[in-house]
Amino acid sequence: MTYPSTDALELRARRVALEEKFIIDFPPEVFAEINALKQFPVPADKSIKDLRSLAWSSIDNAQSRDLDQVEWAEKLENGDIHILVGIADVDHLVAKNSACDKHARANAITLYTGVKTFPMLPEELSTDLTSLGAGAERSAIVIDFIVCESGDVRGENVYPALIHNKAKLSYDQVGVWLQGKTAAPSENCPEIIISQLRLQNEASERLTHFRQEQGALTLGGVEVVPLIVEKEIHGFAIQEPNPARDVIESFMVAANVVMAGFLLSKGAFCLRRVVRTPKRWDRIQAIAAEHGETLPTEPDSKALSEFLARMKRENLDGFPELSLAILKSLGPGEYIVENPGSEHEGHFGLAVHHYTHSTAPNRRYADLVTQRLLKCAIGKQPCVYDQTELSEIAAHCTERDQAARHVERLMKKIVAATMLRDRLGEIFDGIITGVGPKGTFVRLKTFPAEGRIVNGAEGLDVGEKVQVRLLGTNPEKGFIDFESRGTRR
Repeated sequence: MTYPSTDALELRARRVALEEKFIIDFPPEVFAEINALKQFPVPADKSIKDLRSLAWSSIDNAQSRDLDQVEWAEKLENGDIHILVGIADVDHLVAKNSACDKHARANAITLYTGVKTFPMLPEELSTDLTSLGAGAERSAIVIDFIVCESGDVRGENVYPALIHNKAKLSYDQVGVWLQGKTAAPSENCPEIIISQLRLQNEASERLTHFRQEQGALTLGGVEVVPLIVEKEIHGFAIQEPNPARDVIESFMVAANVVMAGFLLSKGAFCLRRVVRTPKRWDRIQAIAAEHGETLPTEPDSKALSEFLARMKRENLDGFPELSLAILKSLGPGEYIVENPGSEHEGHFGLAVHHYTHSTAPNRRYADLVTQRLLKCAIGKQPCVYDQTELSEIAAHCTERDQAARHVERLMKKIVAATMLRDRLGEIFDGIITGVGPKGTFVRLKTFPAEGRIVNGAEGLDVGEKVQVRLLGTNPEKGFIDFESRGTRR
């Protein structure tokens, strides 16, 4: 088999990003700002809390260097767990309307194409000056809360602080350790960090259980990324859910809820992240009925959560397919502006009313804006944004988020079409992921590819399992064509 080179695919990724109107090269004035920061670094504010002595640690992908968050925990006498989530203070170095800020605002998000990453901020910032890497002493925004034994959250507070990351850990290493498969979460890991991770995992389990009781959806699946060896794609690596990912997910959800509530309590503007009621509740009902379950007539996140939890317990192997079908029927999220005193729809999938994005300011512009709103609220200063500008930013971030998803999906299809070009005529199991004016689409179960069913698509709907035969591929456009061989159980 001839393995595709990443050089050609990286060029293709650049073209796809440009077609979606992303600015993929930084202008000279951005680098001029970075050079000035390196020569005259902004001094830390000595008036803020100094939390550098705490045993902070981070968990992320092994190759990640743009670290946005670190965590710390302590057990209280009453059994509650005190959690601190430190978020990189990107606004500390990226001023509003600076050259770096204007570029970040234009793109609004970091693009991950699998073969090439196009960062929202230059790497000199995101992987160095603002990154919370191991050994780094940085300014941070600390989101402070207590997790009760029930999993409920109380005692919320948010404030700036100085932090020092003591250990950079990876999802894979920590995950297999938490599953009892290895003796330590990393080589020469200090006992204090090991104790921290055990406590953080306990807090995560409480948070997850409480969220599920409130109706948060248990969606599972696998993330697939190209396996690159010496600039050739030799296959795909699977990033499956594990306890370490669950810890970070539960902490980030809690932190974003706390941030939204804190801004509300201060009478401040907030860029809310909402997922409205499902666009295809009828299809979700039908999927549940296929599994012997009856869901209410009106959208009900708690009923759906209970159904998904049962399915995960009873049919773990098929759960990723079920999750995908539900996810496709929920519809996308969007950013809106919450004015002080106003009420809006919440996040259906997370079963929370107030939710924002605040935990990835190196990668999402909305999170950087949230930092500025927070600082104005804490300092009791006039907001640096008016409602009109915030509404424009919310709409733009929503549009760029959708454009980024399109780029990432298309590049996955291009890579998959390239890998499948020598497998014409083979039969695959798959699940229907989309039915609309552009056609009926299927995602394969044993190979990370999605394509269109050009023959035999009549009567198929989202979530149905099918067998398909590969008819053809077009790697340049990312087209993969299948013929349906009928539904399967």
